[in-house]
Amino acid sequence: MNLQSYNDQDLVKLYVTGNENGLQELLRRHKSKIYTSIYLLVKDQYLAEDIFQDTFIKVINTLRSGRYNEEGKFLPWVMRIAHNLVIDYFRKEKRTPIITSSDGMDVFNMLHFYDESAEEKMLRDQTHKDLKAMIHLLPDEQKEVLLMRHYADLSFKEIADLTDVSINTALGRMRYALSNLRKMLKTKEMTYKG
Repeated sequence: MNLQSYNDQDLVKLYVTGNENGLQELLRRHKSKIYTSIYLLVKDQYLAEDIFQDTFIKVINTLRSGRYNEEGKFLPWVMRIAHNLVIDYFRKEKRTPIITSSDGMDVFNMLHFYDESAEEKMLRDQTHKDLKAMIHLLPDEQKEVLLMRHYADLSFKEIADLTDVSINTALGRMRYALSNLRKMLKTKEMTYKG
């Protein structure tokens, strides 16, 4: 039986009816994309492997319990599980990764929230630290889009698919996240000057 010609949904059905090969083929087909998306978020090979394994434990438990009903959307469903486990990890660790742009620059060194005078330059280091802390204050869906866009370098289409929203919603969340960060920075700046 050539499983490569089966679609994901047929492979899920095969696995649910007791044929382990269905899951093996799904893993072979999607492992690289799922693992890479986790690794891009956590930037640690061993942690990425742990989260990847946790993802598939959840997938297997859901499939075996008969609770899977994502008709024809196996990969986005698994990516959402992986993504949620990464977010849970960062929440638990209470740490924000360095957010980088596509060319590897720390996004906080590139975002100009205001024109820097000589006095403000002295505050930049503190502001940089404050900014990372402020990300934790953002609503979860805004923080999520910001991390996925700048840290994992995902497109808004990929973010929309992973979070199960429209591209416009993902773009809107990014706009709100940046706007909220600017407001928090402005407030902080006033505190320093006051």
